[in-house]
Amino acid sequence: MSDPAGPAAPGGAASPVSRAGLIGLSLGVAAAGAAAGVAIERLTLGRARRRARAELDAVAPFGSLRGRPRTVRAQDGTELYVEVEGPEAGESALTVVFCHGYCLNQDSFHFQRAALRADLRLVFWDQRSHGRSERSRSYLAGRPASIDQLGGDLKAVLDAVAPSGPIVLVGHSMGGMTVMALADQAPELFRDRVAGVALIGTMAGQWDSVTFGLPPVGSKVWRRVGPGVVKLLGSQVGLVEATRRIGADVSAVFYRRFSFGGGKAVDPAVARFAEQLLDGTPIDVVAEFYPAFGAHEKTAALAAMAELPVLVLAGTEDLITPATHSEAIARALPQAELVLVPGAGHLVLLECPAEVNRRLAALLGRSAEQAGGSLPAGVRELTRSANESPEEDSLPGA
Repeated sequence: MSDPAGPAAPGGAASPVSRAGLIGLSLGVAAAGAAAGVAIERLTLGRARRRARAELDAVAPFGSLRGRPRTVRAQDGTELYVEVEGPEAGESALTVVFCHGYCLNQDSFHFQRAALRADLRLVFWDQRSHGRSERSRSYLAGRPASIDQLGGDLKAVLDAVAPSGPIVLVGHSMGGMTVMALADQAPELFRDRVAGVALIGTMAGQWDSVTFGLPPVGSKVWRRVGPGVVKLLGSQVGLVEATRRIGADVSAVFYRRFSFGGGKAVDPAVARFAEQLLDGTPIDVVAEFYPAFGAHEKTAALAAMAELPVLVLAGTEDLITPATHSEAIARALPQAELVLVPGAGHLVLLECPAEVNRRLAALLGRSAEQAGGSLPAGVRELTRSANESPEEDSLPGA
């Protein structure tokens, strides 16, 4: 969570209070208490980094892929932004629907979109309050955000743009939770129409067990003060967003720490793209959804996927939704394929796109068989490479 999907808590803070502030910063918040460190950073490396960012922004194609736009109205009237690629409904054997994570938007699936868009019907959507979707009307009216509501939003998207035919649901982080919420609400859909599921860097419950890489004392402090810190920062939108801009050099360090693993070098353009996604989520949206994760418990809902092809994938160095949670999902779904990507972090779909795409293509092959259809040649080629030794993760941006 960049879905969680935003960065979370760093270790080594000087005190419980400053630790909580840094955790908030890593979730997309620039804490005012980091101002001194920001100033030092800007005096030394800030100018070079700003110049490098400008150069990357000018040439990087990430997030530039677009489909046919649609607006779908959720149950409470919130307008959800949707894009569709490929054939119209009913003209494709499979429709693949992508659900992004916390503090991200549909562009976080850039590499998967680039690999599959020429061959399949794809649906991407921005979860409420994220990306180009409208701010949640029910939240603005005083109703707390919930993962269950996101499951209802996904159902509205399917009814509008994929009302018939087999579907494959791909969820990253909070998006995976959204898929589980839909399974809880509409198990018959998974029996009758869902042909496969991919759950990437997500969890079925036990959010309070996540330590964010902190030592036991630090994680205990964060569990106690974190929700209040996020809520307070969410009430100070103007101050926090201004501080965010001033502290961009420091926040980039935390984004890197909690988005990616330490197992391999990350393309600077990809790291910059992740920063843009996370910075694009206002602090009050961060605060809107953070409490919802503690209430998420959908282990029982996984039963709706028991007879389906399922891919469960995570990075071994994910600090937001640790790989142990993916292992727990796989234990609940013994027929699922469990893939743990060595050295990868929470944004494994950006960090190791070739591996994610290979595994996703293999899932689509199994899903097509489940649906009694076949895959286009381009996806079959990706599928053939799924069991080969991974090569260096290097994919074109478009």
